Amino acid sequence: MSFSPTEVLNFVKENDVKFIRLTFCDAFGNMKNVAIMPDELPRAFECGIPFDSSYITDEYADLLLFPDISTLSVLPWRPKSGRVVRFFCNIKNIDGSDYSGDLRRQLQNKIKELSSEGYLCEFATKCEFYLFDLDENGNPTYNPHDNGSYLDVAPLDKCENTRREICLSLEEMGFNPKSSCHKHGSGQNEIDFKRSEPVTAADNMVHYKTVVKSISAQNGLYASFMPKPLDDEDGSALNICLSIKKNGKDIFGFDNDSMTAEGKYFIAGILNRIKEMTAFFNPISNSYERLNSTKYAPRYINWSFENFSSLIKVSRYTGLSPCIEIRSADAACNPYIVFNLILSAGFEGIKNKTTLRPEYFIKERCQSGFENLPVNLGEAYDIAIESEFIKKSMNENTRVYILNTIKNLIRQYQYKNDGVYAVKICALKENEINFPII
Repeated sequence: MSFSPTEVLNFVKENDVKFIRLTFCDAFGNMKNVAIMPDELPRAFECGIPFDSSYITDEYADLLLFPDISTLSVLPWRPKSGRVVRFFCNIKNIDGSDYSGDLRRQLQNKIKELSSEGYLCEFATKCEFYLFDLDENGNPTYNPHDNGSYLDVAPLDKCENTRREICLSLEEMGFNPKSSCHKHGSGQNEIDFKRSEPVTAADNMVHYKTVVKSISAQNGLYASFMPKPLDDEDGSALNICLSIKKNGKDIFGFDNDSMTAEGKYFIAGILNRIKEMTAFFNPISNSYERLNSTKYAPRYINWSFENFSSLIKVSRYTGLSPCIEIRSADAACNPYIVFNLILSAGFEGIKNKTTLRPEYFIKERCQSGFENLPVNLGEAYDIAIESEFIKKSMNENTRVYILNTIKNLIRQYQYKNDGVYAVKICALKENEINFPII
């Protein structure tokens, strides 16, 4: 939506808005915010609102938050009297110049670059989560909210009402939920979004986790986005759908039932760089519990048209533009970084005309002839730290900060677990060192 500052100020006054949340995302995809009073909003538009960045980066400097007017949204679960609204923000230095570590702006710049070459990109996410019961003290338990399974309905699906409230809240906020369902695990759920331009899709994903957790808490439940919260249940994925048009034509479109050459190059580019990107797609050791032990999670570097176990699936649905679905990521990632890396790798494939290996047809998890994804966080880190592609595609300060944090995480777990990288953790009561609860 397009508003002017005057229109926003009038909206705030006329709708009894008492708090304005200026939100942004840290390097690990966690939402942060500063809440200001309505009288401060004109200053936010003109001069920005300062905050201390030293607690969320390794830089020691004040930065400024400037609201992106187009992202105005009312938080529907807050009181109607004394409303709360939210903006996503652009981040600038104190002198007014763009902050180099603003991941949202980096993605915006990537889209502008591609747009100038005639490309139109749209992303959508399908993100899974578990709902757990609370104990008498309001703390999370290990007990899933129900014993339902894939696409079950009530009464087996006890999560139905909470999912409905989440979807209605998302819709009221101007997001684009498309569908929701019960997934394979007990208490496991999924909400799918419609395709949006990349920055909007990343915004939606970041705020989606906050909405899910807030609505779940109001219903006396705890929502967990951990990739593998329970040993004996399926893991939770973040599947990323991407459609691309060049000069109005789908690059994943089909001519005589074959994919276009440009689409093949794009997929090959992602597969060629996926090992180097995995530390950012799957940045905690629990991520590899899902990849290594869940039958629906991809383990090999391959693609197919409809295979449920392939890393990249090319989807052809009636009434929708063809798209690819990248299936290895999880909700611990930062979507601004991941979307940027996907586009960088794919368009590198187009530029270099990278050869795409034949499709993988067999609907089995075990196979030969394909490379494995990294099997643990340590291996993913070792590959990422040496990658020239990552160095070229990411802001240097952000790259170093994330990889140093992962390195410290690995060191501490090596000490605790005699050198074993991938360890089981309690997903409900604690997360990995230096990471807040997902």
